[in-house]
Parts: sequence; C-alpha cells; structure tokens
Amino acid sequence: MGRAFEYRRAAKEKRWDKMSKIFPKLAKAITLAAKAGSDPASNAKLRTAILNAKAQNMPKDNIDAAIKRASSKEGQLVEVSYEGKANHGVLLFMECMTDNPTRTIANLKSYFNKSPGASIVQNGSLEFMFARKSVLEGALEDLQALGLSVEDVELNLIDYGLESLEVDTERFFAIGDYQDFKQLSDGFEALQLPIHKASLQRLPTTPISLSPEALAETEKLLDRIEEDDDVIALYSNIGD
Repeated sequence: MGRAFEYRRAAKEKRWDKMSKIFPKLAKAITLAAKAGSDPASNAKLRTAILNAKAQNMPKDNIDAAIKRASSKEGQLVEVSYEGKANHGVLLFMECMTDNPTRTIANLKSYFNKSPGASIVQNGSLEFMFARKSVLEGALEDLQALGLSVEDVELNLIDYGLESLEVDTERFFAIGDYQDFKQLSDGFEALQLPIHKASLQRLPTTPISLSPEALAETEKLLDRIEEDDDVIALYSNIGD
C-alpha cells in the first residue's frame, strides 16, 4: 500500500493547498457530525471533524458556528455518494454533503462531461473496488518526545486493529479497518500519542499506474470535482 497511499495523500494535499473552499467543506463535516450530538466528548465523529478542522487552522469561531448550525434549518445536510469512471482506467468515488442533491449531481455530471470519455456510473458499480479504512496521522517528533520508536507504536497498535503503518519524513499513518476507528483512537490514547488528523478513507483494492501525460489529464477532472463545495472527499484508484 506504501507508494500508492503516499501518492494519494500527497496529491490530495497539493490540490487542497490551492483550494479556497476548504473551510466551508470542514464546516459541513462538523455540522453533519454535530447532528448526533454537540458534545465532542461523547460524539467521536464530531471530535474527529473538529480535530481535522483545527489541523487546517480553522478559527474556533468558525467551528462553534458550524456546530450551532446543526440545530438550525441551515444545517439540513444529507450525505450522498456518487461513482464515476475517467479515461485510462481511472475509477472515482465521491462523498458529498449537500442541502440539494439535485444540484450536486448536476454539477458533477457537468465536470465529467468536460472530460472526454468520463462518466458518472450507477451507485454500487465501483464501491467494491475500494476498501474502507481508518487512517490516523501522528507526528514523528511526538514519538521522540515520548521516547517511542516507530516499531514500538506498530507493535502496540496491532492490538488495537492496526493493519499497516506508513511513515514519511515527518509523519506516520496508522491504517486499519473502518470499523476499528475507535479502537485505533484508543490505541493512540493509551500511548499518549496526539492524533493530528483522522479520517475514514476509501483505498483502492487494485491501484493503477498512469503515465505523466495521463496523470496530468486526469488531474484536471479531479481538480474540478474537489473544488465543488458539496464534495467532501474524492477517492481514486490511482496508485504508484
């Protein structure tokens, strides 16, 4: 999973760096999570959404306002997902939060129509091509402060559902089944390790490789999709 996971993370961060709509997306995630309870201490999904917002330097006032919207008419959001195919064998899974699914699917279809050979497909057609995983991010400097090694963390987290541990120059990523999200979080807490980001992701079961030219062409469609206000997460089968 190594290089494929690294590509997906790096490519997404590169696109997010140039996005001006990240705060509204984070706010939607907080609002939807807060529907199940406004107290982060008893609502793990809200706690995670707030954690991710703080990781993107979202102001506290914005976070508080997003939580309050959960009980207002403005907070009537629904979760919807769509699937699509692009050229070069690229498969796409899109998770959205919207107050108007008709608008959302119309916008997505317009992006696909601008990419020759790309199309939205029936829901359920591609879902089996992606495995749902919990991904928790930590900092290597935190390990040093606690006197822990990567091997220590890996051995300890296996008891909490860890399937693999990815490491780069500054961070590490604990990956497990999506149903083990809370267990992995508990594992971090047991080790007194801060969680810098946490998410439920869909990782491709069979990643594909693209030429630089094909990748550049595909990125145009990915950019259009991720810049849409209603799209919270976009997953592809592009790997190493």
